[in-house]
Amino acid sequence: MSPSISAPALQVKAVSASPRGAAGIKQVPEVTKLIDVSVCIGCKACEVACQEWNDLGVDKIRTLPPGTYQTLPDLEYNFWQLIKFNETERDGRLLWTLTKYQCMHCEDPGCLRACPAPGAIVQYSNGIVDFVQENCIGCQFCVTGCPFDVPKISPSTGKVYKCTLCSDRVGAGLEPACAKACPTNAISFGTREKMLAQATSRAEQLKADGNAAATVYNPEGVGGTHVVYVLPHGDEPDLYGLPKNPRVTFVRLWKGPMKWLGNLVFAGGIVGVLLHYLGYGPRDVEEPRQDVH
Repeated sequence: MSPSISAPALQVKAVSASPRGAAGIKQVPEVTKLIDVSVCIGCKACEVACQEWNDLGVDKIRTLPPGTYQTLPDLEYNFWQLIKFNETERDGRLLWTLTKYQCMHCEDPGCLRACPAPGAIVQYSNGIVDFVQENCIGCQFCVTGCPFDVPKISPSTGKVYKCTLCSDRVGAGLEPACAKACPTNAISFGTREKMLAQATSRAEQLKADGNAAATVYNPEGVGGTHVVYVLPHGDEPDLYGLPKNPRVTFVRLWKGPMKWLGNLVFAGGIVGVLLHYLGYGPRDVEEPRQDVH
């Protein structure tokens, strides 16, 4: 199990729909959760721990195709951790990959970039990305902006939910509930520097054991993530249900060139109206004549 880490109260780094970062940020260590899929046994203790700690109740267990042990087809607004069971064939042999799936807590979060509601999404200086449901307007732009398809909307409240990386526990110096419950040490938690060093060392060990493609999954397209994986078959992350090169291109286009283009068109319209007024002046409307009989 990962030891508890000393952490001060959470400090906000960035806020949705805010042009500037939060003022008065204290320098605190960034945290990271490391998932070593090579030692995951699919026991689902992490799923149970998450449900219990966050007091989440599953409304309905969906019917799954026969022959799978997966709890649900995908994450839900009230189910934030999911062990994915994937079967495939590799080199003529059956390969069964078990992958713990949840919010990746990106360094450059697409959900926060896309969100138009002030204060609905916050990024803490330790790297955790959290949703504040009281400020959520239910537009689901965060769902579109996430390259991992993580945020889910509640049909009853109209709010969006996801894994918080146990921000309440981390703020008190504890590790996330899932890491605490894991019986095989497949989940580790600590400072980012330490977890990345541990992940690199483990990937090298797997390479020495014959897994030549073993690598650390920490995608640069989102600036890196605060949930990283050690993948034995790192050249094919899709085997584990992970995108190969996730990016937030849609949000960058929408809030970048498209936003400036929209502002330019709007400003052009105002200038056009002003020039028309100066050139032609106000229009005089003649009153209709009344015939005298």
